[in-house]
Amino acid sequence: MIIMQYPNMFKPLDLGFTKLANRVIMGSMHTGLEESDKTGERLSAFYGARAEAGVGLIITGGVAPNIEGGTGIPSHAASFGRLDSDAAIPIHQKVVDAVHQHKSKILLQILHTGRYSFAPNLLAPSAIRAPISPHVPKEMSESDIEDTIEDFVNCAFRAKKAGYDGVEIMGSEGYLINQFIAKRTNQRNDEWGGSFENRIKFPIEIIRRTRAIVGKNFILMYRLSMIDLVEGGSSWEQVVALGKAVESEGVNIINTGIGWHESRVPTIAQVVPAKAWTYVTKAMKQEVDIPVVACNRINKPEQVEEILTKGEADMVSMARPFLADAQFMLKSFEGHSEQINTCIACNQACLDHVFEMKTCSCLVNPRACHESIYKKTKAKNVKKIAVVGSGPAGMSFALEAAECGHEVVLFEKEKQLGGQLNIAKKIPSKEIFEESIRYFSNLLKAQGVKIKLGQEANIENLSKGFDEVVLASGIMPRKLKIEGFANKKVLNYIDAINGAKSVGKRVAIIGAGGIGFDVAELLLHNDAKKENEEEGLLAFQKKWGIDGNWGSDGAGQKSGLAKSPSPPMPERQVFLLQRGEKFGRSLGKTTGWIHKAEMALGGVKMLGGVEYKKIDDEGLHIEINGEAQTLEVDNVVICAGQIANDELKEPLEKAGIRVHTIGGADEAGELDAKRAILQGLELAEKI
Repeated sequence: MIIMQYPNMFKPLDLGFTKLANRVIMGSMHTGLEESDKTGERLSAFYGARAEAGVGLIITGGVAPNIEGGTGIPSHAASFGRLDSDAAIPIHQKVVDAVHQHKSKILLQILHTGRYSFAPNLLAPSAIRAPISPHVPKEMSESDIEDTIEDFVNCAFRAKKAGYDGVEIMGSEGYLINQFIAKRTNQRNDEWGGSFENRIKFPIEIIRRTRAIVGKNFILMYRLSMIDLVEGGSSWEQVVALGKAVESEGVNIINTGIGWHESRVPTIAQVVPAKAWTYVTKAMKQEVDIPVVACNRINKPEQVEEILTKGEADMVSMARPFLADAQFMLKSFEGHSEQINTCIACNQACLDHVFEMKTCSCLVNPRACHESIYKKTKAKNVKKIAVVGSGPAGMSFALEAAECGHEVVLFEKEKQLGGQLNIAKKIPSKEIFEESIRYFSNLLKAQGVKIKLGQEANIENLSKGFDEVVLASGIMPRKLKIEGFANKKVLNYIDAINGAKSVGKRVAIIGAGGIGFDVAELLLHNDAKKENEEEGLLAFQKKWGIDGNWGSDGAGQKSGLAKSPSPPMPERQVFLLQRGEKFGRSLGKTTGWIHKAEMALGGVKMLGGVEYKKIDDEGLHIEINGEAQTLEVDNVVICAGQIANDELKEPLEKAGIRVHTIGGADEAGELDAKRAILQGLELAEKI
């Protein structure tokens, strides 16, 4: 008998003409498959797996209503990414059928990128280039506007023909509809610009004409930008007015959009507290009578239940959590939330991949969007395998190999699982890596992996009864050839992270890769007290310049921004140095700007083109452009790379034992949990 742990989460929602099985939406994500999957097989497998596990409503990745509205990624007329001709209907039908087979419902998101397109033929309300696009858009003529409205309507009609249960009209995140609404991007003086009433005419006409053509028994969801977080964005009063207007035009559900892609405020990254934006949704819920959806930085069933119980929303949308674990809903329903593979909000394999024109995946779940490629199989020849090291590579391999049917013994010299994840989780906002350790630990035990904590592997215990050995023994920090490297001021990054409170008040960090940025962030604020949830949200808002009361921003508009960020005083003066001139090459494509902003907010002095001369009691002696200077610092932290900890490989091979290396033991480089977990999966499937 299943005891319902999350009753509000699994409460059906009756829309009158149709009923949703529960209150959870798998939110829209662009995966790259929209353009690359020519048959719909991979998209069907992706959405079908989530439907099979019980998600009530799925929203597709954004589909363009015309060629101008696309991202600029090459596609053809019969691809999933555009629904501007009947030629594309069959591939959509295939996806819809895969979802309906499991009694879930699915909406097509209609998305026109406007000035955010990377294509040279982009259109927008006004000819104003977006900071994230290389092209200046063409200002839309009145005929362009009318044609685009009709393209939205025709796209919705084709979606109905393809069998979708409805459509979501994308009106947020700074895309075309949002561009019409905000003064920031709409400087027209005709009937489509000027007054607020004119600026919202574009979305209203789309909704009105769409409802007329699809009829009453078809879900219309509108994604409303509830807080723009850009200067010149909509005021709260305007957001409410638009929310009421779309309700009156026949929208069934209002989904939430938070911020524009060009905002100076992070909205979904690790630095954003959990449930950071529910105060916005709660306020809108008081203004309209149709269901309102909460979204962004919600990744646990406990959070979903709390939001619904408190009345902060009628439904909850999660996107990346369904990348991390296709069975999120099933595990929640059966009371096994401790076995959910939690999204860590890293963006490394999802958003970063999409912006690099690659297929989306997930750092903690490489099968995401690759379900038909990385199929789970049973081993024909069962082996006894030793795994050395329980970092992300070792845990990934051990779990996959055990699920394949192999007998696995995992050696870990420390007294806890996790390897380098135990270092990473000490960095501010990366505490969430503890969730990955929890997931792997629980699943390894459930699969019967023998875990030997506090036991260092050696030739003697590895040569007894094992068919193969997998070295996932990680890395060792690289030592530099600098005069004075042995000085007491010098620390490697592991020692600095583990003993952060004893690091001095003036610190030089050598190496400005991802680890260097992480160490800098830790040293800026490592003594800050652990806030409760409310205090954490207020601290985040203050640091990044968010006004929770929708006060006036720098442009005099109430768009959710404070006049400026107000970060806490840093605890240390930090110098971040590197030999090259460009900082943060290894940072994520969609999160690198956040880490750089953190450095600016913390007053970090970033020095490039540095030659390191020596370290002595006076400090770090350097040269920049031929000019010598001394940084009088208490400590020098080395973040200049790693070497593979593979010292067991050669002795094992000489002993005739078959050895595999994965993770840092295979390729030290920049620490890369994404590559490590994928390597573990791939090796387990072929060993």
